[in-house]
Amino acid sequence: MNGLAHDLEKALDGEVGFDAYTRHLFSRDASMYTIRPLGVAFPQHAGDVAAAISVAGSYGVPVVPRGAGTSLAGQTIGRGLVLDLSRHMRDIVEIDPERRVARVQPGVVQDQLNRAAAPHGLMFGPDTSTSNRATIGGMLGNNSAGSGSVRYGMTIDHVRELDVVLADASTARFAPVDAGERRRRAEAKTLEGEIYRRLPELLTDEIVAGFPPYWRRACGYRLDRLAGDPSFNLAPFVVGSEGTLVTVTEALVGLVPKPARTVIAVGHFTSTLGAIEATGDALSCDPAAVEMMDRTILDLSRQKIEYADLGQILEGDPEALLFVSFSGDDEDELIGRLDRLTALWTKHKHGYHTLRAETPQQQAGLLKVRKSSLGLLMAASTGTLRPLAFVEDTAVDPKHLAEYTRRFQQVLDRHGLRAGFYGHCSVGCLHIRPFVDVRRPEHVRAMREVAVEIKDLVREYGGVNSSEHGDGLARSEFNREIFGDTLYEAMRTVKEIFDPDNRMNPGKIVDAPTMTANLRDALLPPAPPLRTHLDFEVVGGMRGAADRCMNIGLCRKDSAGVMCPSYMATYQEEHATRGRANALVKALSEPDPAAALDDERLHEILDLCLMCKACKSECPLGVDLAALKAETLAQRHERRGVPLRSRVFGGIRRLNRLGSATAPLSNLPGRIRPVRRLLERGLGIAAERPLPVFHRANLVRWFRGRPAAAGGDEVVLLADSFTTYTEPRIGRAAVELLTAAGRRVRLESDGCCGRASYSKGLLDDARRQAGELARRLAGSSSPIVGCEPSCVLTLRDEHRRLLPDDPHVREVSGRVRQIEELLLEDLDAGRLTLNLSFTGRRIVYHGHCHQKAEVGTAATVALLRRIPGAEVVELDAGCCGMAGSFGFESEHYEVSMAIGESRLFPAVRQEPPGTILAATGVSCRQQIRHGTDRVAWHPLELIQKAVVDVAP
Repeated sequence: MNGLAHDLEKALDGEVGFDAYTRHLFSRDASMYTIRPLGVAFPQHAGDVAAAISVAGSYGVPVVPRGAGTSLAGQTIGRGLVLDLSRHMRDIVEIDPERRVARVQPGVVQDQLNRAAAPHGLMFGPDTSTSNRATIGGMLGNNSAGSGSVRYGMTIDHVRELDVVLADASTARFAPVDAGERRRRAEAKTLEGEIYRRLPELLTDEIVAGFPPYWRRACGYRLDRLAGDPSFNLAPFVVGSEGTLVTVTEALVGLVPKPARTVIAVGHFTSTLGAIEATGDALSCDPAAVEMMDRTILDLSRQKIEYADLGQILEGDPEALLFVSFSGDDEDELIGRLDRLTALWTKHKHGYHTLRAETPQQQAGLLKVRKSSLGLLMAASTGTLRPLAFVEDTAVDPKHLAEYTRRFQQVLDRHGLRAGFYGHCSVGCLHIRPFVDVRRPEHVRAMREVAVEIKDLVREYGGVNSSEHGDGLARSEFNREIFGDTLYEAMRTVKEIFDPDNRMNPGKIVDAPTMTANLRDALLPPAPPLRTHLDFEVVGGMRGAADRCMNIGLCRKDSAGVMCPSYMATYQEEHATRGRANALVKALSEPDPAAALDDERLHEILDLCLMCKACKSECPLGVDLAALKAETLAQRHERRGVPLRSRVFGGIRRLNRLGSATAPLSNLPGRIRPVRRLLERGLGIAAERPLPVFHRANLVRWFRGRPAAAGGDEVVLLADSFTTYTEPRIGRAAVELLTAAGRRVRLESDGCCGRASYSKGLLDDARRQAGELARRLAGSSSPIVGCEPSCVLTLRDEHRRLLPDDPHVREVSGRVRQIEELLLEDLDAGRLTLNLSFTGRRIVYHGHCHQKAEVGTAATVALLRRIPGAEVVELDAGCCGMAGSFGFESEHYEVSMAIGESRLFPAVRQEPPGTILAATGVSCRQQIRHGTDRVAWHPLELIQKAVVDVAP
């Protein structure tokens, strides 16, 4: 296919990828399938899309349009040319508040559109749980819906016009047409003319009558909608066609008024069926949504820091929850509906408790978990035993849902399968995902038998086999049986009219392969043996750790949380967590994985990973790319040796100690421009980046000069490599606060935690440092704290990966605390008093990525809120982009700044000069100063000032 790649590169303004890694990354979506494409194109505009389809057509190659690649049924994979419309085609062209419409490109993300529409009091009605990464193009392809479909319907109900590229690379605008315009178009000797001529012939009463009666359908071609449309608008007709008829390049979509208020009732139930049976009462109160979540997902949410808030507000230990939302502009009316529902549930003895969430603050934790149900359920995977999507999208009239669910469970029981249950009770759609291991032939047989039985069961109740996730590879096989021969043949004719050469995403909706073909796990070869420096055995080895990724794409969000900072800056699939995980799966499946881990293209993909560890907590499956990258670097070092810059940054403690010992002379190179240029050429340290300032009066010297503290409980303070030598005032604040609280501080300053060595893949050095530090700290019950989260938290995470069987490491890791936790205890016990009032002062706090990932920021925020009179706000501004040495490296400088510019810098700049900025991480403080020219304090400094009554 060299000719195809060459011709595409000439014809397109966007990029083209035909290398083995790019093809592998786009061989998967969020389904259980894998098909490796011939190549991938990244169109920049509609002209590129047409050019790509034209060039592919000249080679007889199919095209597969793709948005975020979060499809659950395999719609966005195929053996042709994948068109990734999400990288560049992300523009909101226009929002017209008067007409309540928006014109958007297909790569626009749903939340992106909603943010733009919100100032006008509008939003896009379909509310998918994947709204933070689902593209409008993908929603058009699937006919997506979501929790609010009982009120707002499906994507098809909000589409006004579509600009499309047809199978022959010609373009068209599908919009309402009158009879005269329709005749004019039908006269054209073009593919568009053929469509307007032949399609009306299919709209017979028999065809329309063949559709399943239930309204919530995302399956087949919607001839029924076209038959009932006097304007013969082909735009809604191609919604849900999964890229098999056209490729959309622009869409005019309707917007709806955004409700001013929402209140939520959360019913607690002792069984899943009990929750479903309570749906009728909920629907009688005119809700905006009724969502159910079973115990499987609740238990998983309790294990993740990201979702810890939910467990703190639930009553007892429910087997299932029912979330009932009421939205509108009249608060009293909404509260009245909430009261009515509570009374009905009490009267009919539904559930044992109803939690009322009436404010956004009360709702935040609830909504976060509800929208993450899919990811949390996927986290229950064990190796290749995963909760798979093949019967997860059926829907029946809600009045039948309880009985239907009982019979569904009986089918699963007969086949010995367990499943997680969640979904939209308001519209009779439950996402039931049985746990299946497709590497086992008996499981594959059971999976198919269950699919057949459920298909028949849903037909018995007049429901649909797919209600929002589409047909794809999982359900298309059954469409003839679902629709009947006459209607199915009409759909085949639709495909032939639009795509006579079968080049538009073939094998979906009609003429599909069996559902058990192209199964991802079954096609993956056994993992060859590989000796690793880190312990990955708990997740099935290094490949098992990478292969936990099920491609649900949460790492592609760009407006909340931390994961994944480099994706937020580049919008490239390979720079998201799942892209890197999939690349590692490919390398670790090669016959010689150690050699494959040295591949240049693999390291290009891993290069922009900041090792922020956000994926460890925010990825529902806990894919830990920081550990995987560290191991990959170590494997490369074994083959190539260690680069000088990695040695320098890995030995940062020695460098900083030397800089401190020779200060102030050691600070001169940072101010001399020619020297900075030499550093850039020799070591690749960006000349634009200010260097840290060394202090001769470092923390260790200062501590030795203090009088020994008498009495009190001992606490070990880890003298990290950064604040000790470049910001010693922070370490002094920590010592003075702990001493003021009556504690006896032991300063541990004899060695490094190994964090810097670990991040550069110098794992033997990191292991040695971890062992030495653990031996020095072992044999005590004293808590261990620190000022720099990345250092002190290394003792409880990376050390255990490096030395999993070392008893000293296990003991020491269990003693690690946040210093903020100790100070809160001291304040509660009256051992410490904050004297200075910060009345009228606003403190804006930015948390360290490793802190967010490992323990959360609650203790730091709580401590800051103890300052009298202070208004404390925690930013949700992602990663600062500095990430230790990453932001100092010349090839990473621009990306580092782009990450800061995406959210953190604008958030800081909008704060007035009087706002106090706080950040726990040394890198964060450096980046804020460099990017905004504002000073950020360590929270301990502010607490110290409040104790000694000195304003910052």
